[in-house]
Amino acid sequence: MSNDNYVWTESYRPVTIEDCILPKSLKETFQGFVREGEFQNLLLCGGPGCGKTTVARALCKEMQLESYLINASEEGNIDMLRTRIKSFATSMSMLSDKPKVVILDEADNTTAAFQAALRGFTEQLSSNCRFILTCNYKNKIIEPIHSRCTVIDFRIPNTEKVTLAIAVQKRCEDILNAKKIKYNEKALATLVLKFFPDFRRILNELQRYSISGVVDAGILTPLTDSKFKELVKSIKGKDYSDVRKWVGENADGDMTMLARRFFDIAKDIVEPHSVPNLVIILADYSYKNAFVADPEINIMAMMCELMVELEWK
Repeated sequence: MSNDNYVWTESYRPVTIEDCILPKSLKETFQGFVREGEFQNLLLCGGPGCGKTTVARALCKEMQLESYLINASEEGNIDMLRTRIKSFATSMSMLSDKPKVVILDEADNTTAAFQAALRGFTEQLSSNCRFILTCNYKNKIIEPIHSRCTVIDFRIPNTEKVTLAIAVQKRCEDILNAKKIKYNEKALATLVLKFFPDFRRILNELQRYSISGVVDAGILTPLTDSKFKELVKSIKGKDYSDVRKWVGENADGDMTMLARRFFDIAKDIVEPHSVPNLVIILADYSYKNAFVADPEINIMAMMCELMVELEWK
């Protein structure tokens, strides 16, 4: 079995714009590109898992454009621009006489030098190539790139959030039915609402939960007091191995849940003079969690600082 067939986010990725779950105005914009058979360089902005890369790939597939997808956060360097991208963009397409497309995923994780070089490439290669950049934080993309792209923000209007959440749940139900996995509708709805609008996270969590063959209320049981007390005991004892094991089994990368638990009972678990330091640490790592590549490592870094910096009761 190929990895794409096993990973639900790939095997069930929409291949047309119509199949993408998007706000009405966004869907109409991309369907307009398909009808016209052309688009300019695009900068797709929005939070993780909201469909930016999926839309970029669906757009190219539906328009029969030869595309080259690059994870810019891992491969975004000037040498790559000068070799692989230039070689791809300057050669004729094997699919049609239409322009080729370079999709630079996570472009906001590239350096200013890379983006400055990219600015020139978008102009030099404009006759034969279009660029689609995706990013979580558009303020990390330099202004000259903004001015050379059509900037599209994947923001969901408040009036459409319920409708889109229902559409996501229906898509999840279709997948579970196709997999012949039993599910509880209320539990599924709770899962969708917990991670919405991060569609990728919803599907990843659903696949993980469904390994047992059923998706029910048990998978969404909140962190119990006894489990949390185990964590606090291990931190007080500076037992890294136990804390690491606990995080792997219980945290699910959910920094918000953990930080809130520590904050709510701060006065009960640390000495009064350590409470302000605890709050500062919680705020610092909660902020960092929005940017890190691996939330579990970020949570463990917070745990290590709690071990070292606080005086526990």
